[in-house]
Amino acid sequence: MIKTAVIFGGSGYIGINLLSFLIKKNTFDKIYVCDINPLKGFNALILEEKVIYRKIDVREPIGLTIEGFDSKTSWIFNFAAIHREPGHKYEEYFDTNVPGAEHINDFARRIGIKNIFFTSSIAPYGKSINRRTEKSPLYPETAYGISKALAEKIHQNWLMEDKERKLVIVRPSVIFGPYDPGNVYRMIKALKKGTFVLPNGGKVIKGYGYVYGLVESMLFTMKKGERQIIYNYAENPVVPLNEMVNIAKKELGYKRPTIKLSTTILSILAFFIQMAFKMIGKKSDVHPVRVKKAGFPTNIGPQYLIDNGFEFKYSFENALNHWKSVSPEDFE
Repeated sequence: MIKTAVIFGGSGYIGINLLSFLIKKNTFDKIYVCDINPLKGFNALILEEKVIYRKIDVREPIGLTIEGFDSKTSWIFNFAAIHREPGHKYEEYFDTNVPGAEHINDFARRIGIKNIFFTSSIAPYGKSINRRTEKSPLYPETAYGISKALAEKIHQNWLMEDKERKLVIVRPSVIFGPYDPGNVYRMIKALKKGTFVLPNGGKVIKGYGYVYGLVESMLFTMKKGERQIIYNYAENPVVPLNEMVNIAKKELGYKRPTIKLSTTILSILAFFIQMAFKMIGKKSDVHPVRVKKAGFPTNIGPQYLIDNGFEFKYSFENALNHWKSVSPEDFE
């Protein structure tokens, strides 16, 4: 009986980083990567059949069959989701995230794997001026946040059916790192050009997590004895957005000034910029919804990890330095 991992959504950013860690640590004997998008960069391991890729859409029932695995030490990872906001219609978040959880549960029931790891989000918390921990109530405000909260409950229903099952749910904050063109990378590019605008002076706290720290937290919680673990992932401590900007400018040697405007003015400007780009048939990263999100506080506390002695290695400064060492081309 072999120790097996099945990673749904494994071709995505977090999935690829987890896969790299699992291979490096030799955590599993065999790893299945299931995604509608192809898996890139692991051809040698695919040829050796250490990694097996299958094109699977979690919106449909999952017909994958695997054999010879140890049901108690093997794991299913659910990373498959519609998550980009803005970028999708309201109903699309529910059409993927909710049935995806149901179909992955059904797959786990059918083949008998006892462990599921689910990446949720901090979106179910809603706006969080005050620090939110895992014990805080959920007030999801967006389709994405609501769909993720529902998916958590669906996986919890699966857990309650069998006392031998284990479920870990992580609620990650904004995740950044090498090769990811996300919010933090967009901020860095804008700082380099001198076009980054701090909403409301940047005093807002935006929870963030370095991808290497997130994956280390996953491996940490998988080894714990509790049947159910729900935990937040953000670096500890986090600093306000204006301090993040100052750290980035210092560490990367950027000298250009940073503009400060209110979120209201930024939203109006973003609307007209977006309309101008539409008129010429192009897309712009500047979007009113994204601007409003930049002004929303997401003060997330990783209390479970703090209480259980997890080592937070990646302050924003340390994360930038590590990022530069791993992927210097991102900063060219």
